[in-house]
Amino acid sequence: MPCMNFEHRTLLHRAYQVAIAIKGLDGAIEFIAGAIVALVGSRQLYHFAVWATAPEIARNPESHAAHAIRHGAWSFAQSSHKFAIVYLLAHGLLKIGLVVNLFIEHMWIFPTSVAVLLGFIGFMSFKLAAHWSPWLFAFALFDTVTLALVLNEWRMRAFRGQGRRSPAPWPRQRAG
Repeated sequence: MPCMNFEHRTLLHRAYQVAIAIKGLDGAIEFIAGAIVALVGSRQLYHFAVWATAPEIARNPESHAAHAIRHGAWSFAQSSHKFAIVYLLAHGLLKIGLVVNLFIEHMWIFPTSVAVLLGFIGFMSFKLAAHWSPWLFAFALFDTVTLALVLNEWRMRAFRGQGRRSPAPWPRQRAG
């Protein structure tokens, strides 16, 4: 296998860092959203959505975005939001934990991250098969790219730890 040049390795490492940072920011936003819903309640969020979209609807009564926000907030307020709270808090905390450990560079986090990302991708693929959503597809695609970058970083760290000069195709298990 040809040796990767330094610029290519650096570019992939930077892409890995950016993807992981985005994943951490996403986790923090999910966790904060879950905490807000738990503390404020879904009815208050609906009232906030009505208040926030009122100027846009006054200017443009047929605003699809404003009506979609209101409809989503109304639907959320009418349903049980306990699942959403638990999902947002747990999912956000899981992402934050993965990101912190990936930045600390613990080797054990790489296979854990691969398993979690595969779980996220599998779940989103299942949901996409039931109901197409361009947003969900974009998140699944981002997780797939992140997975590839995590696998590459794991491979690079594994071979650096073994004192090699050129990257191995994948992390290899040592014979017992």
